[in-house]
This record gives sequence, structure tokens and C-alpha cells, in this order.
Amino acid sequence: METKINYLSGSFKDRKSAELAYNRLKEKGYADKEIDIMMSDATHEKFFKKNEDDGLGSQVMDGVGAGSAIGGVVGAIVGIFAAVGTSLLIPGLGLVLAGPIALGLAGAGAGGVTGGVFGALVGAGMPKERAEKHEKNIREGNIVVNFTPRSIEDHSTIGNDWTTYHASDVY
Repeated sequence: METKINYLSGSFKDRKSAELAYNRLKEKGYADKEIDIMMSDATHEKFFKKNEDDGLGSQVMDGVGAGSAIGGVVGAIVGIFAAVGTSLLIPGLGLVLAGPIALGLAGAGAGGVTGGVFGALVGAGMPKERAEKHEKNIREGNIVVNFTPRSIEDHSTIGNDWTTYHASDVY
């Protein structure tokens, strides 16, 4: 029997790298509801603003459904915001979250939000030092992608793939 891995997370400096990571998870059969995407509001505005040249951001922001081809990119990271319905903007903290972590914070109400990303990550089982690192990365403008691998093989394979996409702090 394989040992269960609690999570795999990585920090991406740009939209393209984060989309490659997200697409890899989709290729491996992970559903949107299994993938956390975390970024600052400023990063969201920079990479996913409504008037993007490629039309991707505007299509999502205009409510394109999950069944549509989003900007011609299958499994684009912004699809999670359109498809999951669990994205959460936390104005006081300047965070944009999607996936199970957003559901957890939304369900926790104001008490859960005050802990921010650090509290949510620690609450999800991430060691404090790693949660601090990802919180710092988010403040610095990175996009953090997080999920629970189904196997040690997925953890290893996807983690290696993410490093080729220039991810940092892959744990």
C-alpha cells in the first residue's frame, strides 16, 4: 500500500508557468475541485485582467461556462475560476483563491479569513515553514498551485514536471 501524500504545492512567477502546471494536473485526471490556486489580488489583476490580448481573461470574467473552449487553451488555469464556482476574493487581505482552500475559507467565515493563506495552508496540513514561504511568494506576486496527489508516483512525476515549468518551492 502506498503512503498518502498530503499535498504538493509550487510557486509560479508567471501565468504561463502556472497554466502549464494546472494543465499537467488536468492531464493526470485531477478535477478543478481538487486544485487550489492562490494569488494576490494584484497578481490576479496583472495576469487575468478583463482586457487580456488573448481574450482568455475577458471570456472568463464575462462568465464563459466550463464546457466552453476557453480561449482555445484546454484546461487553462483561469478555467478553474469559471468552472469551480469556488473562487474567493478577500479584499481586506488582497487575495484571490480558487479550489478547496477557497471553500474552506468561505465556510469558516470571518474567523477563517483572518488567518489568510498561512492559516488556510496550515489548517490543510501544510507545515508552518512551507506555508510561510508560499504566503511570502504570494505577496511577491507569484501564483501558488496546490493539490493532494493520489499517489507517491503522482507527487514525484508532477513535482518534477513543475520544476521544468520553473516552479520554485515545490514541496
